[in-house]
Amino acid sequence: MQPIEQQAISPGLIKKIDNAGIIAVLIVDEVKHAVPLANALLAGGVDTIELTLRTPAALDAAKAIKKEVPEITLGFGTVLTIDQVKAVVDVGADFAVSPGCNPKIIAEAQKQGLSFAPGIMTPSDIEIAIQEGCRILKFFPAATSGGIKHLESMSAPYNYLGLKFIPLGGCNMSNAPTYLESNLITAIGGTWVAKRNLIQSEDWETITNNSKEIRNLITEIRT
Repeated sequence: MQPIEQQAISPGLIKKIDNAGIIAVLIVDEVKHAVPLANALLAGGVDTIELTLRTPAALDAAKAIKKEVPEITLGFGTVLTIDQVKAVVDVGADFAVSPGCNPKIIAEAQKQGLSFAPGIMTPSDIEIAIQEGCRILKFFPAATSGGIKHLESMSAPYNYLGLKFIPLGGCNMSNAPTYLESNLITAIGGTWVAKRNLIQSEDWETITNNSKEIRNLITEIRT
């Protein structure tokens, strides 16, 4: 069997995410924090983010980032409904992810031209994602479901398809190397780079330092 041709994520974006190596997962409570947060991440070498749709400010924060910091590759997380797919497309999202694997949401994202990575944790999840044309999958929750060892075992029957994974849930500087050293991983995702309390307290310096730390690790491992 040849690798699947239909793709729920664009080849250009696949390359961007692979080059990034890290997706900063962000919970933004106030729109005023969006631009300085994006600039703090960029200053440390992190240019790919996932804004979670867990706060009322998320969509307006995205608009501000798209306008003021266009260098950022902007994605959305916790995309659970068809209306949310349409909403993130309207604000110019580059991609979106979900915690689970819902064919209806994947189909709507494809209809809207939105690159999409569904969440998987079991072989059945992977097979649904493959059926829907997905090439990059969100491995969630990564830590509590067995980490990289679980992912390597679970994905082995599908390796010939060239699938790539983004682990989220429990990723941090301590376990980042175990993921980044695997050929299965395109990028890791996590909140530790810019934790919610750091954003709320406007601690941009710490966020930049955290970004530099993970960027240096990615460079060390992948070059």
